[in-house]
Amino acid sequence: MAEAYKSLGQSAPAATTETDLYTVPAATSAVCSTLIVCNRGGTSTTFRVSHAAGGGATQNKDYIYFDVTIPRYDTFTATLGITMATGDKIKVYAGNGNLSFNLYGTELTP
Repeated sequence: MAEAYKSLGQSAPAATTETDLYTVPAATSAVCSTLIVCNRGGTSTTFRVSHAAGGGATQNKDYIYFDVTIPRYDTFTATLGITMATGDKIKVYAGNGNLSFNLYGTELTP
């Protein structure tokens, strides 16, 4: 099995819009190891992160973080260890347009 350590996704989503940060490609599995959320703005805001198995619409059970407050000009870092199958998605949501999301991990291919 081949392993590729990499940046899995980067996004600066529009305010209050759920956005796909990463989708596991075909014939691949993945381990999401680190998530970094950066608030580039001068006001506190909130964010959400979900893991949609199979890539479907987000349900309550999918949330990893929900309306977490991030102070102005601050960074939130999380160690995740989420295992994902083909088609699974990590989705993000920002309370305003000043957040950047970065996801790092490993893709595994046969």
